[in-house]
Amino acid sequence: MLLLCNYYFWKMKASQHKSDGQLAASELVLTDNGAVYHLNLHPHQIAPNIIVVGDQGRVEKVSKYFDHIDHRVSNREFVTHTGRIGSVPITAMSTGIGTDNIDIVMNELDALVNIDLQNRVILPEHTSLNIVRLGTSGALQQDLGVDEFLLSTHGLGLDQVLNYYQCEFEKEELELRDAFFQHTNWPQDMGSPYMVAAGKKLFERIDGPEMNHGITATACGFYGPQGRMLRLPTRLPNLNEQLSSFKHRGFRVTNFEMETSALYGLGGMLGHQTATVCTIIANRMRMEFSRDYHAAVDRMIRVVLERLTSGY
Repeated sequence: MLLLCNYYFWKMKASQHKSDGQLAASELVLTDNGAVYHLNLHPHQIAPNIIVVGDQGRVEKVSKYFDHIDHRVSNREFVTHTGRIGSVPITAMSTGIGTDNIDIVMNELDALVNIDLQNRVILPEHTSLNIVRLGTSGALQQDLGVDEFLLSTHGLGLDQVLNYYQCEFEKEELELRDAFFQHTNWPQDMGSPYMVAAGKKLFERIDGPEMNHGITATACGFYGPQGRMLRLPTRLPNLNEQLSSFKHRGFRVTNFEMETSALYGLGGMLGHQTATVCTIIANRMRMEFSRDYHAAVDRMIRVVLERLTSGY
């Protein structure tokens, strides 16, 4: 993976917590029955292979392809189905919208496999998850057609979540970020965007001839943060044009959504493999919208499930 996940910092923190004793109840928040607080899950209720979707209704559209479902858990916007395809355990989970929810999901998924919840201590052996986001997105390039698939090489974080964590980035990520700053003349008082790469092994596993590649811009909102104007003027009226015209060493910004940068960043720092595949349901440059994106999303689900569960 291209993000330097700062694994040694993570291990150092684990050591500090152990020497200090248990993780405080205010930091690792659990339910009365010992489940992680927001997801309402116990460790045995998730699989090593996880599909995350934004929409709660899309969980069933994924899990209908499971051979059987062992666990169905829901709390707030977080709906989880865990079962098997053949002999492969797999989970489908909804995250809701936005990187703030991804912050919750990634930290609590990691806690389920890397923290002893009963004793509130970090486990000595690290467990890595495969986490694939399946989403819908708007294209920022003329040549990307609606109903096509986009596998994100990087997340461009316009959301600020990762700036609250101590992390280091690979050289390529820093070069892409600096090139983006120079291209856009990004206002300093709007916070610092970042670039973070997909998990290399999972990216290669999910990739195929029907996958377009590109940098996915992750916004902190749907309207102004993605250049949409209804009754309010935006601070960056040429945002979409600046994004679509950015190119650096063969990379370009291809689409907008609201989760990938935090998924890639937190996943990398926590030592998990992450990838995002989006169905392009709109082309912002051509002002087009899919006539039946549900059929395209279903194709995306089937393609990714087959690749995620093959080879076991």
